[in-house]
Amino acid sequence: MTDPTRASSTDLSVADASTGSARPGATVDDLVGGTRRLDGQVRIVGSGLLGTSIGLRLREHGVDVILDDASPAARSLAVDYGAGRVAADGDAPVLVVVAVPPDVTAEIVHRELDAFPEALVTDVASVKVAPLDELRARGADVSRYIGSHPMAGRERGGAISARADLFAGRPWVIAGHDDISYRRAAAVEDLALDLGATPIEMTPEEHDAGVALVSHVPQVVSSLMATRLRDATDASLGLAGGGVRDVTRIAASDPALWVQILGANASRVVEVLRELRDDLDGVIAALADPSAPGARRTVAEAIGAGNTGVARLPGKHGQSTRFSSVVVIVDDAPGQIARLLADIGDIGVNLEDLRLEHSPGAQVGLAEVSIVPEQEERLVAELEGRGWTVSGAFA
Repeated sequence: MTDPTRASSTDLSVADASTGSARPGATVDDLVGGTRRLDGQVRIVGSGLLGTSIGLRLREHGVDVILDDASPAARSLAVDYGAGRVAADGDAPVLVVVAVPPDVTAEIVHRELDAFPEALVTDVASVKVAPLDELRARGADVSRYIGSHPMAGRERGGAISARADLFAGRPWVIAGHDDISYRRAAAVEDLALDLGATPIEMTPEEHDAGVALVSHVPQVVSSLMATRLRDATDASLGLAGGGVRDVTRIAASDPALWVQILGANASRVVEVLRELRDDLDGVIAALADPSAPGARRTVAEAIGAGNTGVARLPGKHGQSTRFSSVVVIVDDAPGQIARLLADIGDIGVNLEDLRLEHSPGAQVGLAEVSIVPEQEERLVAELEGRGWTVSGAFA
């Protein structure tokens, strides 16, 4: 872009990468409804989860969506779900979205640039530097290419798992570069907004460093932790609570896809993993002799550093506000969660977050609700007065 990562607030409705916020007054209707911005045909190459989900939402907006896939069966399934139509003579897309695995992204983007010389081409791969470098090496016209990446997905893949609202409220990175102007790349921002996403501008390098830290390394850590569970006793697994479930939630991801993702971003992932290894080695050394001078301090500082880091994660509306958690015991019966949420609303306390956990061996669940600290005492008293059992409340 002319100025690929920094534009004035008068020019862009995209979010700044440092805050992750955009359209501060956006409502549910803004995200899943709203006015269509894209004008013209959109061609989607790849009929998996992301490609089909994009097609489904654009079709709801009345966009003429053309679907293509190396697998005719996959394409036909996406068409059957209503995500678009097959290609026809005379198609002239204004935007091509390439939604294929990372190892063939640059190849397909290059093909689409050649096939549709008037179209802007983007991709939704989870790495951005490698495709751009490969396209330049191939001599592709990157003045019509800009990479992007929706930070959304599901544990299951394929058209059968696609959802029209998959991107609602989710960040959508637009990875600008010096060879394309903002005006020419504007259709990608329109795409993100039509899908209900929050556009965020970053350079390809910023994007790949960011996802290495917040997505790629967590996947490795989650998988390695889950590996420890393979030979665990049933008795040990019966003790599993929120801690291990949180850490291993993403460990069920597709190995074949992650081999490609990690390989394409290897240098940045290795950098973070080495730092993590050094910290882990320090804790291992301390716990090997916990009575040694300084050992307890090492462990305490490791946990404390984690407190500092997690406090920096953006919370509701991009704020880094600390919340209190109230844990409520909920009977495992229809309508109980709905009743709890209704009671919290009647009390007049705004719910910032909600997590559910089942209690092993008991017909109850634990609902952990997050609220601002100054409302904690009143909420606990009011819930108990309405017959709920609060098992914990802590900031």
